[in-house]
Amino acid sequence: MAAATWLSMASATPMYKPTTSPKLPPSRLSSISMPLSYPRPVSALRRKRVFSTKAQVQVQEAVQGGKQNEIERRLYVGNIPRTCNNEELAKMFGECGTVEKAEVMYDKYTKRSRRFAFVTMSTVDDAQAAIEKINGTEIGGRVIKVNITEKPLDVSGLNRLTEEAEFIDSQYKVYVGNLAKTVTTETLKKKFAEKGNVLDAKVTRIPETGKSGGYGFVSFSSEADVEAAVSAFNNVVLEGKPMRVNVA
Repeated sequence: MAAATWLSMASATPMYKPTTSPKLPPSRLSSISMPLSYPRPVSALRRKRVFSTKAQVQVQEAVQGGKQNEIERRLYVGNIPRTCNNEELAKMFGECGTVEKAEVMYDKYTKRSRRFAFVTMSTVDDAQAAIEKINGTEIGGRVIKVNITEKPLDVSGLNRLTEEAEFIDSQYKVYVGNLAKTVTTETLKKKFAEKGNVLDAKVTRIPETGKSGGYGFVSFSSEADVEAAVSAFNNVVLEGKPMRVNVA
């Protein structure tokens, strides 16, 4: 009977149901770490990446455009007289427009003109005008060539420049002129090794074309080797042309 009475009272009394979340005391709240920021949506990250890529492309296009413009303004001037200098060249091309730079190329060993130069005009129109007016004209008894330096060096050209930069120089050295176009550095080195201890040799080449400049240098380990080379090879024919050999 007592058990039945207790059950009826329990079923009649409503159960307590909280309607709000329990509040934690301040001491408990301080121990809970809350995120300071929420991760950005993937779409926002993609938009940022796209904008960044576009900016990079625009910068690259601007740089390439500037380089292309510079190439179209830079002129190669070939077959010029050895007496032609930077001032004369600038004055000549100045009749066609504004000249930014005129530079005759000289051999670093003999200090002689290599018979070609580069002229940079201020605008593409000035460069075109210079080509039309000066290309094919005669200066100092030589017909000069003027064109845009738009053709880059190929890999073989770069290799040739590297070989020239690695030339083993010496105070005991000879200049070899009037070389046949077919003579290579190895041919020159092998030939002069017949009469002395050759340190190195090189045939100078035109950077833009890779063709032989018609002269070269041979370095030795002693003055006696230099004297022997001049005595033995001056005016000796190598591949169809007599060499001019003298002390450098």
